[in-house]
Amino acid sequence: MNIRENIRPGGRSARVQASVHQAVRSLLVATDRSDVTIPLIAAEAGVTPSTIYRRWGDLQELLADVAVERLRPDAPPKDTGSARTDLMQWAEQYADEMASGPGRAMIRDVLSSVATDSRNAGKCCGYTREQLQVIAGRARERGEDFPDVETVIDAVVAPIMYRILFDDAPPTAGKVSALVERMMPQWRSSASS
Repeated sequence: MNIRENIRPGGRSARVQASVHQAVRSLLVATDRSDVTIPLIAAEAGVTPSTIYRRWGDLQELLADVAVERLRPDAPPKDTGSARTDLMQWAEQYADEMASGPGRAMIRDVLSSVATDSRNAGKCCGYTREQLQVIAGRARERGEDFPDVETVIDAVVAPIMYRILFDDAPPTAGKVSALVERMMPQWRSSASS
């Protein structure tokens, strides 16, 4: 049985989580990352280190949990009146945010926990799917063609993340635009089938 799965989301548990998350965010701003420890976080949050160990297991899981919460979108994608421009603007913003210094640090935190638990990475992918489903839903409501969400993830999101993780330079707005445009013929041909 995994204790973390059985924690109630409300009440004291929610307050502890909020306090610990805030402590981590504050410490990462004020302290060198390599100096951040569970006892330091516990002192900042006003909880015992054992509370953190019971809930998150280790520092890396806690950092990943905080990163996942920070990667959750604040709002739905902007509605520009066209699925194509909705997707273009969303993809450019996504690339900018993920390629930023804080974005890369959060990606590293999430990925470093994947070896022991892939739930945090799955949550991030879920957030991306939700955003793309909003764009797809709007497209359907307007009678516009839109590719399957998984196609967009494979053709647009995956190359962006690959470049951010493994290339010397993050994808430019032009590169992101080209990814969306390259998918467009596929988009039109699959809609006419």
